[in-house]
Amino acid sequence: MRVEDLPKDPHKPYEDVMAMLLGTFFVALGVTFYTHAVLLTGSTAGLALLLNYMTGWGFGGWFFAINLPFYYLAIKRMGWSFTLRTFAAIGLVSLFSELTQGWVQFAAVPSLYAALMGGALMGIGMLMLFRHRTSLGGINILALYLQEKHGLRAGFVQLGIDGVILLVALTQLPLDRVAYSVLGALTLNLIIALNHKPGRYIGVS
Repeated sequence: MRVEDLPKDPHKPYEDVMAMLLGTFFVALGVTFYTHAVLLTGSTAGLALLLNYMTGWGFGGWFFAINLPFYYLAIKRMGWSFTLRTFAAIGLVSLFSELTQGWVQFAAVPSLYAALMGGALMGIGMLMLFRHRTSLGGINILALYLQEKHGLRAGFVQLGIDGVILLVALTQLPLDRVAYSVLGALTLNLIIALNHKPGRYIGVS
């Protein structure tokens, strides 16, 4: 079934706004779990976390800067509407991730819980954004493009790339941190892969 053959029931503007706010807040909260436990995720967020640990500079600034080169692909392949939504979502995650560090304080969070809960929060947040034709830039743009054009599951594409990033992390983080990060990445990507299949849900705005 083609997208154009599906019944049109476009999202209302307030639905898009609510999804963007909640989705980016969920992602930022997941990032807070990860930074507290010194874990990594994949995609550009994983690179931003790794640079955060290496330099001590905040995740938000790194995340915003790393995504800048990917906007060309977003404009060329996904259109201006998608690109502007993505730019706004990246900006909100960058902002919320910095603010949440002050809003939420953890006395103690087990690494396993941080990996699973952080991964779940980020997966749910990204799923909300995907369903309103928004992404978090970088590899997310590539994964969504491959799904829309070639029917490849966005979650599985991202999972493969995330594996490469986690392998690089072995040179910077202890083995147990990377192992917990793998569990978190599996949780995040399985949520997307099992719930964002081609043709199952088409977000129209």
